[in-house]
Amino acid sequence: MNKRMWLVLAPIGIALNIVGGMLNSTLKLPLFLDTIGTMLVAVTCGPWIGALTGGLSNLIASLSSPADMWFAIVNILVGLIVGYVAVWRGYRDWITPLIAGVLAAIAASIVGPWIAVYIYGGLTGSVLDVAVAGLMKSGQEVFSAVFISRILPNLGDKILSAYLVFFVIKALPKSFRGIADKTAAVAPPVKSAE
Repeated sequence: MNKRMWLVLAPIGIALNIVGGMLNSTLKLPLFLDTIGTMLVAVTCGPWIGALTGGLSNLIASLSSPADMWFAIVNILVGLIVGYVAVWRGYRDWITPLIAGVLAAIAASIVGPWIAVYIYGGLTGSVLDVAVAGLMKSGQEVFSAVFISRILPNLGDKILSAYLVFFVIKALPKSFRGIADKTAAVAPPVKSAE
């Protein structure tokens, strides 16, 4: 891959993240959808460019939704994790997106609640606030209510995003695949229709 391809892919990733986040907000989904672009760039260009894409996405999105700014930390972590998984295994087999999605979800589930609680008091204006309020009413403390309400949505969101990226990578020409085209050391690559 051309070493300057990241100059094209990073803005596309930022746009995907912002549009995914807006789609999530509009449809009131119990997902986030704001890391698809980060994952795509991390898988093709590497962990640090993925992290940059994630961080810039949240900073730009915070211009219209200030709550997004602090969650840049989560998006940066997702870029690093998914990028390093791609460096380690490539992104050509069916297991790698699962590994990347689960690891990203664990990181998001650990870091996200701290941001939600200490910066926003536990309520961030998302559809998950309903679950947080219900858990708090049932006797949970704020942190545990936020943590519990985000575990399953994070798992679903990050695994779904990782597999969406997997299918996009499969459709890209080889010259755009970057580090994703590395064959995994553990699992055999999926046969593509090239």
